[in-house]
Amino acid sequence: MSDKIWLSSPHMGGNELKYIHEAFENNWVAPLGPNVNGFEDDLEKFLNSDVQIAALSAGTAALHLALIECGVGYGDEVICQSMTFSASANPIAYQGAVPVFVDSEIETWNMCPRALREAIKDRFAKGKKPKAIIVVHLYGMPAKMDEILAVAKEFDIPVIEDAAEALGSSYKGRHCGTFGRFGVLSFNGNKIITTSGGGALVCHNREDKDKAVFLSTQARDNAPHYQHSHIGYNYRMSNICAGIGRGQMEVLTNRIEARRAMTKFYLELFESIDGVKVFTEPNSDFYSNHWLAAIIVDERITGISREDLRLALLEDNIESRPLWKPMHLQPIFANTPYYGTNIAEMLFDKGLCLPSGSNLTESERERIRIKIQQVFTK
Repeated sequence: MSDKIWLSSPHMGGNELKYIHEAFENNWVAPLGPNVNGFEDDLEKFLNSDVQIAALSAGTAALHLALIECGVGYGDEVICQSMTFSASANPIAYQGAVPVFVDSEIETWNMCPRALREAIKDRFAKGKKPKAIIVVHLYGMPAKMDEILAVAKEFDIPVIEDAAEALGSSYKGRHCGTFGRFGVLSFNGNKIITTSGGGALVCHNREDKDKAVFLSTQARDNAPHYQHSHIGYNYRMSNICAGIGRGQMEVLTNRIEARRAMTKFYLELFESIDGVKVFTEPNSDFYSNHWLAAIIVDERITGISREDLRLALLEDNIESRPLWKPMHLQPIFANTPYYGTNIAEMLFDKGLCLPSGSNLTESERERIRIKIQQVFTK
């Protein structure tokens, strides 16, 4: 069998080892040190929006801390985009709160502003004011932030941006992750850059960052002994992982260009295939890093389903994956409120993510091209 073509594999730049070696040489292997500070500085300069970054062990940890800082507690409600990975919703449950899921709109596949308004008005009518709104920039595509922020401001609800998939994406020239009260980044192994595992909380003031760092280092009070007045977490990023991140930041721009080139590759490949639509920006306000390239397959036109294509690619050891299964369809969240129509469900039924790595070779792209053309010319 041919070598496996992965959906999205880590892509090292070369200088990661330099920062790791420095950490070993200076015995900085704990969750503090010059690489942590340097990685945070690198991210702040890249985002260029007067933000403060707290480097953490995972994007999920960042989202959890954002909810804590927004005052979310037991029995509260948090509105969350349904079309997303479970890590966007799980921290709501960590706090004993209740997720209220909202449908997508068809242009960006992200939170529908009209469904968001409907959800908030109905929760108010039921005597509940949601404590936060979690919007996701799915697969690197920016959400309609102007409309979402307008609704959030009208009802005085803070917005948390899950930009785990969207480092380098922007809306109207402003980086994703910098619009809300908090932003969340991820550096998991499959992301556009990686620290092997890790994430970051994007804050807009020093007080919020300091609180995040305090909570992420077990909330130890300022005392000579171990004293704790708050529940803390072991969420801080290590100096070793941050060293990987510093090396990755040096190649981030190249990685974004390579991911976007993969979407262009698929646009050209599917240009002559009726019934397949490649996911791309609706207009020039949106700039996606295209972390994952994705398509919608209309079986009524193609005679080929999303699943037919996935299985055919798998036969040639080419990884592809259905879009995220909406959270309101997940067994664990089966009894939670949901607002919208069937956009998220349609996307899940017809959508497929295709190999998108920045390290794909020309021969691998050719394998993908030949296999896809074979499927649609049967």
